[in-house]
Amino acid sequence: MKAIAVVPGRKDSVHLAELPKPDLKTVPHGRGVLVRVLQVGVDATDREINAAEYGQAPAGESILVLGHESFGRVEEVGPNVTELQRGDFVVATVRRPGTSLYDAIGMSDMTTDDTYFERGISTLHGFLTEHYVDDADFVVKVPKGLRHVGVLLEPATVVAKGLSQALEIQRRLRVWRPRTAAIMGAGTIGLLATLMFRLRGMQVTVFARNPEDTRNARLIGELGGRYVSTAATPLLEAARRHGPYDLVLEATGYSPIVFDSMQVLAKNGVLVLASVTGGDRTVEVPADRINLDFVLGNRVMVGTVNANREHFELAVSDLSKAELEYPGWLGKLLTHKVQGLENYRDLFRHLANPEGVIKAYCEVAAL
Repeated sequence: MKAIAVVPGRKDSVHLAELPKPDLKTVPHGRGVLVRVLQVGVDATDREINAAEYGQAPAGESILVLGHESFGRVEEVGPNVTELQRGDFVVATVRRPGTSLYDAIGMSDMTTDDTYFERGISTLHGFLTEHYVDDADFVVKVPKGLRHVGVLLEPATVVAKGLSQALEIQRRLRVWRPRTAAIMGAGTIGLLATLMFRLRGMQVTVFARNPEDTRNARLIGELGGRYVSTAATPLLEAARRHGPYDLVLEATGYSPIVFDSMQVLAKNGVLVLASVTGGDRTVEVPADRINLDFVLGNRVMVGTVNANREHFELAVSDLSKAELEYPGWLGKLLTHKVQGLENYRDLFRHLANPEGVIKAYCEVAAL
């Protein structure tokens, strides 16, 4: 079967590979699920792996199949799988258990291991292929009504996990009802965060560099959110007008914004960091004032990366509600479809030139 793969550590090595079709029996205890891949989204992670910034092939192999944003249909299940059946639409979680205590209790996203087992990223093949087999414990059913936007599930889990963590942390306050939220960045994660925060009744302000007449800004307006172009109004100045914010999610990929985000947080507020940044960028910040405000204001900062099954199920619930509350909105995020694995160069062209791209994805097989 076809697959889009790289040679980890070799820059611009993305290519079309041939692999054997996976065998259901490789999963122990009769818990295997064979999935026909329908769609796979791509993002900066795939671009960075192809740029040889990170990524690791499975043990004993020279290539890594890319793709961690999966959506597919079940073709076959093992004899001890009761929660899924042939024809079900599904997504698969990304990280697999290692050896830590957290891995053992179903929280591999919180592992303390140094080695990560992540499909399409580190030591495990991803989903940019025709079929995959996985344990039913890591395969999440998607309602048929979400089949046209199911490829957005994995990105939505980044927000779902961040929100879940913020609420869990603030149980220390006995009562925490975030009413105002700020989102840094209006890309895929920023747009999904706007949606998920609005579903909870929060007033949302999104800060991004692009002008206010862009498609992303209009999409935010359709949800009742406020869009502020930081090219026209500096972030800290705009935040003084509309903030402070009970909940801030940073998703720009530009690390200096983290320190601005820390300064617009309300007392008892939570800052969720969703950007994964490389490089060695430095910046000068008012460290004493930021530290003082965090200490005296009981502020919290936490990261969100990867997700476990709980967050996938939360994202399924939220996207289902979104289709009822804002029908058709999610579909507008799917801006660039590439037909067929053999056209992988087009996928990476969109990643290299993201102007106007919200979500690029490969349609591997027809829905």
